[in-house]
Amino acid sequence: MTVLLCDKPAGIGSHELVRRVRRERGCKAGHAGTLDPFATGLLLVVLDEATRLQRSLTGLPKTYLATARLGWRSSSGDPEGELSETGRMPASLELPTGTVRQRVPMTSAVRVGGERLYRKARRGETVATPLRDVEIYRAELLERDGELVRYAIECSTGTYVRSLIETLEDAYCAELRRTAIGPFRVEDAGSELSLEQVGELVPAAAEALR
Repeated sequence: MTVLLCDKPAGIGSHELVRRVRRERGCKAGHAGTLDPFATGLLLVVLDEATRLQRSLTGLPKTYLATARLGWRSSSGDPEGELSETGRMPASLELPTGTVRQRVPMTSAVRVGGERLYRKARRGETVATPLRDVEIYRAELLERDGELVRYAIECSTGTYVRSLIETLEDAYCAELRRTAIGPFRVEDAGSELSLEQVGELVPAAAEALR
């Protein structure tokens, strides 16, 4: 009945990492917040009775380091899509903050019509996807090196950082690393926390355990 802090590598999805943990531990497992295959960083994996905490942990704010590649566009908003060079530099490198309305991308795991969007996208289907309001607490430009720009982004759950980067228009998210989920930090990856420890850090989780 624990929560594992994992540093997900690039190349596998969140569900694949959870399946690996499930096979190794021989127990029920889930995760608290999806990371796309190209992204790396902190993933909270909940085991056995700790799956009761999924909702309270998934709702925690997230922190990312994101690298935008300027002068290019991607069909999926990330390096896994079809890339096309535009040669145009954005007029501004400022990302929006506050309440931002985003359209759920076709590459999302959100279900529409009972099926995950990314599965429809793989078949070449396009459907009307829902809009959602998210909160961007901080979007700080850290450095620029030619066509690469690095940002520190703090946001609410449900935010699509790829879509946020695409507000620059001629840019896509080339790299994405999640460094924190609420009070949990990627530097502590490899740690295994008890339900009591998680409850002390996250009041909502403590409520869910009562």
